[in-house]
Amino acid sequence: MVGYDPEAKCVSTVEAAAAGSASGLVTRVLISPLDVIKIRFQLQIEQLSPRNPQAKYHGILQAVQRIFQEEGLVAFWKGHIPAQLLSVGYGAVQFTAFESLTKLVHNVTSYNARDSSVHFICGGLAACTATVAVQPVDTLRTRFAAQGEPKIYHNLRHAVVTMYRTEGPQTFYRGLTPTIIAIFPYAGLQFSFYNILQQVSEWVIPAEGKKGGHVKNLVCGSCAGLISKTLTYPFDLFKKRLQVGGFEQARAAFGQVRVYRGLLDCMRQIMREEGPGGFFKGLSPSLLKAAVSTGLVFFWYELFCSLLCALKNTDSATGKEG
Repeated sequence: MVGYDPEAKCVSTVEAAAAGSASGLVTRVLISPLDVIKIRFQLQIEQLSPRNPQAKYHGILQAVQRIFQEEGLVAFWKGHIPAQLLSVGYGAVQFTAFESLTKLVHNVTSYNARDSSVHFICGGLAACTATVAVQPVDTLRTRFAAQGEPKIYHNLRHAVVTMYRTEGPQTFYRGLTPTIIAIFPYAGLQFSFYNILQQVSEWVIPAEGKKGGHVKNLVCGSCAGLISKTLTYPFDLFKKRLQVGGFEQARAAFGQVRVYRGLLDCMRQIMREEGPGGFFKGLSPSLLKAAVSTGLVFFWYELFCSLLCALKNTDSATGKEG
């Protein structure tokens, strides 16, 4: 169902956008706590270790306990409104672009639109398109998830106005360079590995065992998310560090802060002060999040597409009977 299939002309561009938006919305509600923990880990300068007395966070369970004690349960959904705008918008643009690009490949080239290499290129391009469209919302989401108490931004409108007045419009695109560099291979690998794993499952699972198709989509999506996130993780960390530039006073309660002059300076400072392991801070919750979120996104997208197709077929059958 993911990607254009000439033998199954069922989902239109509008329906792909609707299914992508719905899958992003449902998934975001479920994975928000993991996202908050991941961002906190990525932004911490101190080593993520219980042996470091200056480290605020040093493990997933410890971070969960500390955030809950200091900020309450709602802290795990900090920045949830911009995060939902991000997920809904990103899902709509990404899947619409992906379906359109794979259809274009089928119509104007000799390549098979179901080939994993085609899915890699189209998936990367679709993600880049979606990223540029929603980057301002992503920056807002990161700022909300990163701030402690007392809050610097009281609500979404206050954040937008304050950031625009004090830092200028370019602040909404902080971290865009590492995001684009990372998102193309990350999303490309997601779509291509999902496609490969689906093909492998078709070959491995016997015909009588193929009734649990949606569970298979969840498993394939989770595995694709793990592989792609591991290979591209450092750039996600660079993006988060750059997005909170100019936001240092809100980070004071969490430990040391740094000012980066750009992507290369960010990489140099992390390597010098935190070592190679600094590039993979927050990898554990990030992998957990990637497995859950990617699996759920593909699961819900396939499910919503199936429901839309079923509704269309039912309406068509009813029309013929009438």
